[in-house]
Amino acid sequence: MTAPYPAEDREAYGPEGRDRSLDVAVTGMAGRFPGAPDVDTWWRALLRGEVLTTRLDREALLAAGESPAVVDSPDYVPVRGLLADADRFDHELFGISPREAALMDPQQRLMLETAWRALEDAGCDPTREERVTGVYASASSSAYLRAMLTSNTLDAAGVEEALRANEPDYMATRIAYRLGLTGPALTVLTACSSSLVAVHLAVQALLNGECEQAVVVAAAVDFPQLGHVHLPGGILSATGACRPFDAEADGTLAGSGVAAVVLRRYEDAVEAGCTPHGVLIGSAVNNDGRAKAGYQAPSATGQEAVIRAALAAAGVGADTLGYLEAHATGTRVGDPIEWSAASSVLRELGAAPGRIAVGAVKANIGHLDAASGLVSLIKTLLVVRDGKVPPVTGFRALNPLLETAGSPLRVPSSGFDWDGAGAPRRAGVSSFGIGGTNAHVVVEQAPAPAGPAAEEDADGPEHLLVLSAATPDALRASADRLAAWLPDAPSVPLADTARTLAAGRAPLPYRAAVAGRTRAELAERLRGTSAGRAVGRTAPPVVLLLPGQGSQYPGMARPFADALPGFSAALDDCLARLADGPAARVRAALYDPGFPAAELERTELAQVALFCVEYAAATALGGLGVAPVALAGHSLGEFTAAALSGVLGLSDALALVTARGRAMGDCPPGAMASLAVGEDRARELAAAHGLELAAVNTPESCVLAGPAGAVEALAAALDGAERVRVLRTSHAFHTGLLDPAVPRIEEAAARVPLGRPAVPYVSNATGALLPAGSAVTARSFAEQARGTVRFADGLAAVARAHPDAVCVEAGPGQALSGMAVAAGLTAVPLGGRQGVLAALGALWAAGLPLDPAALTRPGRPAHLPGYPFAGPRLLAPAAAVRTAPPASTTPPAPAPAAGPGPEPGAGSAAVPDRTPGELVAARWTELLGRTGLTPDADFFDLGGDSLLVVRLAHRLGEDLGVRVPVRSLLTGPTLAEHTALAASLLLSGDRA
Repeated sequence: MTAPYPAEDREAYGPEGRDRSLDVAVTGMAGRFPGAPDVDTWWRALLRGEVLTTRLDREALLAAGESPAVVDSPDYVPVRGLLADADRFDHELFGISPREAALMDPQQRLMLETAWRALEDAGCDPTREERVTGVYASASSSAYLRAMLTSNTLDAAGVEEALRANEPDYMATRIAYRLGLTGPALTVLTACSSSLVAVHLAVQALLNGECEQAVVVAAAVDFPQLGHVHLPGGILSATGACRPFDAEADGTLAGSGVAAVVLRRYEDAVEAGCTPHGVLIGSAVNNDGRAKAGYQAPSATGQEAVIRAALAAAGVGADTLGYLEAHATGTRVGDPIEWSAASSVLRELGAAPGRIAVGAVKANIGHLDAASGLVSLIKTLLVVRDGKVPPVTGFRALNPLLETAGSPLRVPSSGFDWDGAGAPRRAGVSSFGIGGTNAHVVVEQAPAPAGPAAEEDADGPEHLLVLSAATPDALRASADRLAAWLPDAPSVPLADTARTLAAGRAPLPYRAAVAGRTRAELAERLRGTSAGRAVGRTAPPVVLLLPGQGSQYPGMARPFADALPGFSAALDDCLARLADGPAARVRAALYDPGFPAAELERTELAQVALFCVEYAAATALGGLGVAPVALAGHSLGEFTAAALSGVLGLSDALALVTARGRAMGDCPPGAMASLAVGEDRARELAAAHGLELAAVNTPESCVLAGPAGAVEALAAALDGAERVRVLRTSHAFHTGLLDPAVPRIEEAAARVPLGRPAVPYVSNATGALLPAGSAVTARSFAEQARGTVRFADGLAAVARAHPDAVCVEAGPGQALSGMAVAAGLTAVPLGGRQGVLAALGALWAAGLPLDPAALTRPGRPAHLPGYPFAGPRLLAPAAAVRTAPPASTTPPAPAPAAGPGPEPGAGSAAVPDRTPGELVAARWTELLGRTGLTPDADFFDLGGDSLLVVRLAHRLGEDLGVRVPVRSLLTGPTLAEHTALAASLLLSGDRA
């Protein structure tokens, strides 16, 4: 049997002999807390001993709906652990309509977001998690639902909707549905111990094989978030401060928050390369039964038993524990019972006096009710992970009711470091619920990852960081957060960061990608990120641009080989088809930056080298999923296009290109010059200087060619008046000086079999897009070398056929990309100044179906900043605060009909005042909460479901006076189709 821990980790734990195959790793966690929007911010505040509760002012309380009489009562305590922005929700990210989102309890909204973020922290893409993942959800009673049901504003259908959006039955299943998780989905409710009981159930499900991964999520968000009235003898504090185990403790106070963890069997997590936050090594749940003074009273016997059972499940003694996160409500009765129970059982099981430091997070944030156990677990994981024990905030003197003689417990009034002395740090977490359901979990420090983190420097490999979001603002926020995080996380290798972003994040519509070698370089580029347009559901069409001679340079294959998967293998295939001598020389020219540039400019070498690079790059792109709909090669590039489209086999293409290069090389020398002028002006200049029009690249860019002296005279004559650039060529291609090569090229082309193109490509001679299946002649390859390259016309043809195409320049340089942009197309030069890896990232960002994980080096899942949720504020009208009761609870009378009803037997309903399109759009807005609807809008894409379709059919039937078939609404879900259906029903007169 394989050992559950790697060999390098087993030694760190010592020979204890316990069964570690039952350990469960916490691979991800997330949360939002009073005074802290995330776990890291919260942890820093806890280490500083900060009180994170808020004293609410009178105006805010009245605005939230508290009555003046209550607020002004001397017993009113205007303090709570306030969760900021609890009413915001990124509903679009989850495909939920604004109306449905507004109906949902804020607790359930926040649980969705926090489960998402916890999965991200575990290195999982929340939308494409393939493991069987369970969901265990807990939340406090829904005050939001109560507000709606008592508003007297809902009809029967509205009540049903409110129940469906808020009842606890749907908490776990809604998360499973929205995130596509297929394991058990259970709502767990045991009052204050709910979420730690849920952890125990999730652990058991993992160990029993019911799931491979589990998300445990819990929330406690009151609505509205107010203070409380102190009752003498009650559990709520009179002073507004929770002081667990303190002599001045007078009770607890309410807090709001949400938390989530992701669990996996430890051996599975290690095999996957995860770095756990900690390990759960034992847990237990029980109930007090009748062994207590009353239903709401705690029982020392039950608490002792659950701690004993959890330690037995862990297989460790209490002498190995150094910390206990207590339930610790700060009440006069509860704290002494918990202290007594824990002291008794831990002393009995071997803990020495004063060995175990006690934690009490309620002192910082208040009591988070159903979420409190999970919040305590997250704090404990941080303690054992970082070896830092926070103080019990506000603690000054021990409660005299606590039995301290021989107790293993001590309350730290200041924080301290816990080194563990070579052994793994271990701690316990307790959570007890009203009604007597107790839970306890034993937590252990996770082994450190094997090996130090690799150093990154400017000479190291490039890394690609990809980001995506549902909105432009969220994308910018993600980029800024990652840029701020990178310099502060040197222990996380860039390879891990890149891999996690590529494989462990959802691919959302707004995207960005940056490449770099160092943290500083990547952070700087992230800060410059801007959001482009959103990518669609279908990838944009791709057109490959294939450059001609003049773009070559020594070592031009190296950037592609370093960054483009599959390129080297495809290039080797090309070189293997050449004779040994030429292959060796071409390989040297392609990989050696010191290769003589003058030799590479020789036509017979340059053309073969360029063809090999272009063909290999295009082949590698195809391996990544980039399939072109058209090809546009410039001069030599047309031969590459012919090979890629299937007209030429690879060996035949190489033979033909070799023959072409030799034939052209044997022609008289010449020169070429690029001018920023239109075709008419270029012809005037050509006639005036004895030159020929070699190429029309854009409407404002042409190339003239001819004898070298004539080109030099042209450049001198213009002298800056019109931009001119002499090109690095040895010959005047596409002019009469190439006439001797034409018959030789035709002869060589006649010797190879010519197929028909499977992919359309641009004919340089005509500027037309050669359709798939067209006949290609040997003569066309010869004429192409002599005639004018009409590349501008070819790009215009591409733009007409594929106006939304992304053009990818698959070769060195970026000249063709500029020409494509001039034709109104989007272009990405693969071998441009930004680098190959950054260009590949840009293609992913443009919506091309590349897998970004294929562009990263091997890496482990890393804990990175999560998604920056910042959705709109959402409040159901029925839950809105009312300063006075409604004037009447009688439902309003139905509105009068918009027009007269049909006469009996008339066969059709009267047309209402509004058109069918206006009526349908109005009902969509009512049911979905959306405006600005377009004819192609899809009811289900906007958050609709089958139940809403039924309601839509009913409402439209009332509006139109006809029967509206639900099936028709389902099969034709767009606004245009619904409108057409309504219009046809009116004409047919199928009366309701």
